[in-house]
Amino acid sequence: MRGRSSARKPHPTPARGRFAGAGAGPVAAVAVAAALAAGLVACTSDDHDQNGDAVPGILPAPASASYPDRDPFRLTSATRIVASGEGALGVAELLADRLRTGTGFDLPIVEGETGEASDVVLAVTSAGAAGDAADDAANAGGRADDAGVLGIGSEAYRLDTGADGARIEADAAAGLFRGTQSLLLLLPADASGTASAAARAEASGAAAPDGYAAPDGYAAPAASVDDRPRFAYRGAMLDVARHFLPVDDVLRYLDAIALLKLNVLHLHLTDDQGWRLQIDAWPELTGVGAATAVGGDGGGFYTKDDYRRIVDHAAARFITIVPEVDLPGHTNAALASIPELNCDGVAPAPYEGIEVGFSSLCASPERAEVTDRFLADVTREVAELTPGPWLHLGGDESLATSPEDYRALLARITAAGAATGKTVIGWHEMGASDALPPGTVGQYWSFVEAEDEAAELTRSFVAQGGRVIFSPADAAYLDMKYVDDPQTDLGRTLGQQWAKGPTTLEEAYAWEPTAIVPGVGEDDVLGVEAPIWTETIRTIEEVEFMAFPRLTAIAELGWSPAPADAEAGRDVEGFLSRVATLGEHWDASGTEYHRVRGVPWRG
Repeated sequence: MRGRSSARKPHPTPARGRFAGAGAGPVAAVAVAAALAAGLVACTSDDHDQNGDAVPGILPAPASASYPDRDPFRLTSATRIVASGEGALGVAELLADRLRTGTGFDLPIVEGETGEASDVVLAVTSAGAAGDAADDAANAGGRADDAGVLGIGSEAYRLDTGADGARIEADAAAGLFRGTQSLLLLLPADASGTASAAARAEASGAAAPDGYAAPDGYAAPAASVDDRPRFAYRGAMLDVARHFLPVDDVLRYLDAIALLKLNVLHLHLTDDQGWRLQIDAWPELTGVGAATAVGGDGGGFYTKDDYRRIVDHAAARFITIVPEVDLPGHTNAALASIPELNCDGVAPAPYEGIEVGFSSLCASPERAEVTDRFLADVTREVAELTPGPWLHLGGDESLATSPEDYRALLARITAAGAATGKTVIGWHEMGASDALPPGTVGQYWSFVEAEDEAAELTRSFVAQGGRVIFSPADAAYLDMKYVDDPQTDLGRTLGQQWAKGPTTLEEAYAWEPTAIVPGVGEDDVLGVEAPIWTETIRTIEEVEFMAFPRLTAIAELGWSPAPADAEAGRDVEGFLSRVATLGEHWDASGTEYHRVRGVPWRG
C-alpha cells in the first residue's frame, strides 16, 4: 500500500503456529524481572515517579504513578470483583473472564462500593457514563468537542494496589476498563493467560502452580496510578482487503490492542484486490469483488451480522470501529463488480497483484448518475452499521485521474459521506480539496521528515477546521520489515521496506506527532494510528508477529505525556523494559510477536 509496493513472489500458504524468528535476540533478564515473575515483587524503598520506571510494566507509561515500599496486593481464591456505577458490571465481567482461566479462581462479581483486602473494587464515580463534556475532553487530552466526537466518555482512571486491596476509580466505564488493563499488567502474566493453573502445574511436573503463582495468590506490586491519555484518537489499522481475515481473527486483534489502551480499530475494507463488506443495494460487490485476494488466495467478506459482531466486541472494550471505503482510487474490486461504474462500461478483470494507482471511479458526466447512486448507497449502508462518528473514505493514490477530475470526485465522495452524519476521514491527499466538509480529518502517511507536498496537503485539513491523525510510514507502518528479516516456519519473510525500511522498534518510538508538519501543533492533532497492510501477510499470526512489539511504540506515543525535555526525547530504556513485560503477557496469551534485539526479554 501507499504506492511503493515491492514485487511479490509466489509462496505457499503458511501454517499457523510459532515463528522461526521468534527466538531471535539476546535475553537480558534482571533481578526485578525475576521477582515479578515469581509474583513476589516489593518495590524499592523510595517511591518512583513514572516516565521510565522499569519496575512495574504498565505500558503505555502512565501520566503519573508511584510504587511505594509497601506490601503488594494479592489476587487469591477469596478475591471478589466489587462493582459500582454505570457500566461497571460490564467491565467487571471482562476482567473476571480474563483472570478465571489463568488463576482457576471463581472471582465472583458483586455490587458494592467497598471490598475486603483481597478484592478488586471497580467504581464509576460520576453520575453519568459520558461525564461533563469539557472535563471529558481534558481527560482525553484534546479539545472540548472531542467528548461528543468520541462518544465513549472519559478514559482517565485512578488505580491503587496494596495489601488492603486493589481499587480502580473512573468518571466513566471507559476509564474503568483502561484501568483494568493496567492492573492486568501489574499482575503476573499467567494470571490472565490462556493456560489454566492446573495445566501449568502438570506441564512443569509440580504438584501446584509454580513460578508465576505464589502459594498465597498472584501478587501485584503496591502502586498508585493517576492516568489519562494524551490524544483522543489512538488507533490500529487492519487491511482485510489485500488478504481477508475471518471475524474471530479480528476479535483476537481487538483483544490484543485493548491491552495497549488503543481506542480505535480502522478496518480497510475495500481495495483493488477485494471488497469485504456486504452492501445490500449492490450485491455484486461481494458476489464478484470479494472472491479475490493478493496472489490468488481465497477471498471472503463480512456479512452485516459479522460486522455487527466486530462492532459489539470492540464497543465492549471501548474501541471504536472506523470503516474505510477507499475512493476514488483503489477501486478495481468495485469496478470489476459493476461494469456501469467504468467510463467504457466494461468491467476490468479481478486483480490479484500489489501495484497501486491504476484504478479510479469515472468522473465522466455520462457515469455521474450511477456513480453518485453507488456512493450514496455504500456510504449510507456502512454508516448505518457503524455507531462510531467516523467514516474513512480513502482518497489516496488516485493516480489514474487528472487533478481536476480527482478534486471533482472528492467533492462528490465527501458530500456523500457527510450526508450520513459521520465525520469524514481521508488520507492526506484528500487535502487537495479546498471544499472539504466541516471537521474532515486528515490522515498523514508520509515520513517522519515530511515531504513538502505531503505537509502542504496535511495543513489543508487544519486550515479548513479539521484535525490530523499521524501515521508516518517509516515509523508507524507495521508491515515494514524487521531489521533481522525473520522467517516464518515455512522460510518465508514478511513485510516490505519501501518506507525507508526495515523499521526498528526504536525508530517506531522515536518520533513526535507535533514535530512532523510545521503549523500542525498539539491542538491540531487528533491522534496517532499504526496501519498494517497485508500484501505479504495472510494470517492473524502473521499480523501479530509484524505488529508486536512495534505497535506498543505507537500506543505509548498516543497515550503517554510528551517528553518533558523535547531535545532529550523519550526514555527508550524504560520503554524497552515495559515492552519486556508485554512479552510475558503475549507468551501467556498465545499472541505472536518478534523478540527484537535490544529488549530485555524475560524467560
